[in-house]
Amino acid sequence: MRAGDLFQVTRAASIQFSRPILFRVIRVLDWPTYDGWVWLDGYEVGPRLDAIARRSIVVRPAGLLPVAPVIPSRSRGR
Repeated sequence: MRAGDLFQVTRAASIQFSRPILFRVIRVLDWPTYDGWVWLDGYEVGPRLDAIARRSIVVRPAGLLPVAPVIPSRSRGR
């Protein structure tokens, strides 16, 4: 996991996410937590991948679902 990675965060990552969110990682924090869990600093992003809120979340990495970034196509208007 590294800066720029995009994940869907669901209950599989942490029970606090009963409503899934999209999350873009800024960094993995070196804060103490339980074995198998990590603190992530980043942004909750909307459907157009724009930042909604800066957040620090504690999750189980095994429960994060990687999301391939969508690259908008350029219009071919001439």
